[in-house]
Amino acid sequence: MNRILLLFVLAAAPASSAWKAGVAAENITPNEPIWLAGYASRDRPASEVRQEIFAKALALEDETGAVSVIVTLDLVGIRRDLAEEIASHAATAHGIPRERILFNASHTHSAPLVGSNSSYEHRMGSYLEKQKGAVARYTDSLRDKISGVVGRAVGSRETVTLGFEQGYAGFAVNRRRVGHREYPGPVDHDVPVLALKSPDGRLKAILFGYACHNTILADYTIHGDYAGYAQQFLEERHPGAVALFVQGAGADSNPLPRRKPEHLQRYGATLADGVDEVLAKNMKPVTGPLRAAIEFAEVRFAPHTREEFEQRAKSGNETERRHAAKQLEQYANNGKFIETHPYPVQAWRFGQAFTMMALAGELVVDYALRIKGKYGWDNTWVAGYSNDVFGYIPSLRVLKEGGYEGGDAYYFGSFPGHLAPDIEDRIWAAVERVAAQVGSQGAAR
Repeated sequence: MNRILLLFVLAAAPASSAWKAGVAAENITPNEPIWLAGYASRDRPASEVRQEIFAKALALEDETGAVSVIVTLDLVGIRRDLAEEIASHAATAHGIPRERILFNASHTHSAPLVGSNSSYEHRMGSYLEKQKGAVARYTDSLRDKISGVVGRAVGSRETVTLGFEQGYAGFAVNRRRVGHREYPGPVDHDVPVLALKSPDGRLKAILFGYACHNTILADYTIHGDYAGYAQQFLEERHPGAVALFVQGAGADSNPLPRRKPEHLQRYGATLADGVDEVLAKNMKPVTGPLRAAIEFAEVRFAPHTREEFEQRAKSGNETERRHAAKQLEQYANNGKFIETHPYPVQAWRFGQAFTMMALAGELVVDYALRIKGKYGWDNTWVAGYSNDVFGYIPSLRVLKEGGYEGGDAYYFGSFPGHLAPDIEDRIWAAVERVAAQVGSQGAAR
């Protein structure tokens, strides 16, 4: 009888929830003067380092043996070509399939330019030739450093427990309302936290997020902005732990007020306090498995004509003339303008605990609110700025309202202009498809 009872208990027990995890950090602070990304008004390279910046990797192995890696970067963004190159290396070197590696940039506007400098060349003037070399050298070293930090995280896995919960921080303000009080002002003040602890209870890693631009300063110093200081403060408060920041859908939010150096520490401390309040609670235990899916959906740009850009090339606005010239060059070389762009949509579901949805580009807050509204406010983590930061991603509401986030920002880059009106529908359809693949069925009613 006892043996039968024991067998019944074992059969009814949940599957093993054992996790293994490894975490690593790599300093990616440049070692030479370099142009900073994020503000087109800058007219010279960075002059000093206010705070070192990092690439960090967290490798998670679930009970099935599947390994997933999230890479967080103190950069304004990472473009798809670089992300895919690093992902390909991770697949070859460590057997990690594409859906199980996720890249997220904090979007600090005080980090080096990576990849193409074409959007900044007109500002570089006499610095242009030197900066071409500096940016290329930095990009090459960054590729190697990110691949290296992924390898170290994968190679340092040890047994851990995972806990998840969400807190709050209140300094994000919908920046579209500044000067336009008639606009609605939605924000996402959630602070999602994933805590990893060793068997002896030591905190090993803290993965946390917030949805707000890292745009406190527009000077010539290198730093991680409020997110960099939040990570620094958490690591100082929890010796031995690595803190990793995930940017949310903060494209239309700014930390306000701003523009003073002390705001870096103030908002960094506010966010770190929000994380610590969560860590002090009884966090929800996270079991596996970790299910992952990714899709590269196709988003479309609104149609344009050669005649349109020929007219704009005569504009009295320098930005408009320069953008039109780029588009006419694109047309001359390829016989057409860029019409579509691959758009990564990624989902990770952590057992029954929560789902992380990672979307590309500078994602406005409407997407986070819509996704959480369907899949659960308490158990959904929405990340923007993931896998490819190529421009602003407006909702249909923001697209109709217009303005910088609504599409005008594209005039500073190489794409033809506003996205097509079906942008939200196309992204939402991809969100639903990857959610179904990982088993997220929607919020409880």
